[in-house]
Amino acid sequence: MNFLIFLLQSVDIDQKLKEAPDNGYAIGVFIGTILPFLVLVAIAYAIYRNRKKRLKDN
Repeated sequence: MNFLIFLLQSVDIDQKLKEAPDNGYAIGVFIGTILPFLVLVAIAYAIYRNRKKRLKDN
């Protein structure tokens, strides 16, 4: 349940960038926002490939 609450918290990226100590922080924020999406895409592709392989074998 705590994980769900953590995911639903609003993250203000603009505020984080304003309070950033240097420009390198912006790259980290960008990667941190894109990384979860890429992980979900990779998982979806792995499931797709696995299901396609099973259908081909049957």
